[in-house]
Amino acid sequence: MTSRNPLVRTGLFSSGVVLVILSPIVGAIPGPGGIFVFAAGLALVLQNSHSAKKHFVTAKRRWPKLGHYADMGLRRQSAARRRARDKAARGVERSAAQDAR
Repeated sequence: MTSRNPLVRTGLFSSGVVLVILSPIVGAIPGPGGIFVFAAGLALVLQNSHSAKKHFVTAKRRWPKLGHYADMGLRRQSAARRRARDKAARGVERSAAQDAR
C-alpha cells in the first residue's frame, strides 16, 4: 500500500479511475499511448483498492493467460516469484522423469 492516509489513498484511487477512463481517448491518438495510460491507471487502482484487487485476482484465475500478460505489464514481483517457482518445479519433474527411464 502506498500510504495509510485515507485522503491520499482516495486521491490516488480517483486518479487511477480517471486514467482508465481517459485511456480510450488517448488511444485514439496515433501511437501506443492509450495502453500506457490504462496500465498506469490500473496500477493506481489496484494499489489503493482492496475490492478492485480481489476482482483482479478472480479474473486472473478465470483467464490465466490474460492475467499473465497483466502481471508482466505491471511488473509484479509476486508473479516473478511464481514463475521462478513453477520453472523450478518443472525442472524437478523433468529430472524425475529422466531418472525413471
